[in-house]
Amino acid sequence: MHRRLFVLDTNVLMHDPTALFRFEEHDIYLPMVVLEELDAHKTGLSEASRNVRQVSRFLDDMMRGATKEQIDRGLALPAAYPGNHGGKASSGRLYFQTRALPAALPASLPGQRADNAILAETLALQNERRAARVTLVSKDINLRIKAAVLGVRAEDYYSDKTLEDADVVYSGMAPLPADFWERHGRNVRSWKEADRTFYEVQGPLVREWQANQGLYEESERGIEGIVRRVSGETAIVELTRDYRSERHSVWGITARNRGQNFALNLLLDEEIDFVTILGPAGTGKTLLALAAGLAQTLDSKRFVEIVMSRVTIPLGEDIGFLPGTEEEKMEPWMGALMDNLEVLTQSEEGGAWGRAATSDLLRSRIKIRSLNFMRGRTFLNRYIIVDEAQNLTPKQMKALVTRAGPGSKLACLGNIAQIDSPYLSETTSGMTYAVNRFRGWAHSGHVTLVRGERSRLADYASDTL
Repeated sequence: MHRRLFVLDTNVLMHDPTALFRFEEHDIYLPMVVLEELDAHKTGLSEASRNVRQVSRFLDDMMRGATKEQIDRGLALPAAYPGNHGGKASSGRLYFQTRALPAALPASLPGQRADNAILAETLALQNERRAARVTLVSKDINLRIKAAVLGVRAEDYYSDKTLEDADVVYSGMAPLPADFWERHGRNVRSWKEADRTFYEVQGPLVREWQANQGLYEESERGIEGIVRRVSGETAIVELTRDYRSERHSVWGITARNRGQNFALNLLLDEEIDFVTILGPAGTGKTLLALAAGLAQTLDSKRFVEIVMSRVTIPLGEDIGFLPGTEEEKMEPWMGALMDNLEVLTQSEEGGAWGRAATSDLLRSRIKIRSLNFMRGRTFLNRYIIVDEAQNLTPKQMKALVTRAGPGSKLACLGNIAQIDSPYLSETTSGMTYAVNRFRGWAHSGHVTLVRGERSRLADYASDTL
């Protein structure tokens, strides 16, 4: 097998500063124009600028004490680096452009000078190092197309993907096969603790279960339960509380389907600190999270207040700067909160005055906060709702989840089919990252809602448009 040499485009390093260490045993080449572009983007408060500064620090650490001869021969890439979670260690070398290579591009080639310079470097390396398989790595689709036209091997950067296929993202629920009790019903043990019912189940299928995963039977009278603990081929399953009945409504809200019932069980569970809910528009994500938050803040007094935030990426043209305080600036982004508060305060008791008073009371216990000011904060005994979390990067998701202090609970809601950020996809979103990294942890839960409950118009539009 040929040794591979990867030429990195600037946007790869701006997107993931640890890309330098993610090519395992293969070598990396940085053209001089890439270093110049990194230098041009090093100032600023954006995540891309922070990533550029991190790349500069990595390069500075590797070059410290190196001589000109060592740089010409290539610097050994370190096996260990920050953020390496059990991935394969790098053992290749890092090469810089130390001399001008003969240009091999047509002089009349249109396009950006920096892109053309990177293409020229890659093509020259391809001609010079025939023993190595030279490949250009770029997040820029148009540059990859141009490279293919010129006969240059080009690839996208894949190492940032948290999941290979968005269609196989963990759903949080699993159906039990029709013959489940025949194969696993021999040594079943059951008991009650207060109003909770538990089953201890043994069998080969148990190995596939995860902690806090929802289980259900397709039959009309089939059980619905949540896996509480898995040890080998033995699991403890707790029957869910049925929030579809008016008797167990949460702030006047009842679950309309199985997925919503599992979601409410997770949101109201005191042993679960982190809940992620995925689902298309109209599946009730925000309404369920808000109703569960109000029940635990105003009724059971478990939390002091509700903190609600969302990623501020506009759907259309940006409306510019907004006046006022942090809360007033966030108001236009919180239409979902206002819409759901209307649903939660539509009781006829007390008439219009009663509804207005209830709405004022609820809003006094709900604080709207911007994600831009989260760093360094610690939320104690708060119920935190993050809406539109699919637009968070993995790094932003980590910074956000680590804000939760003792006694707090975090609910992240999103729809990975509605990513508005130009730098994220279904497989690189921070929401997908969190779902997969927290999967199986005893104090986290996830559910993917499928069935919309907004209106027949919304359901038909989701399916056909």
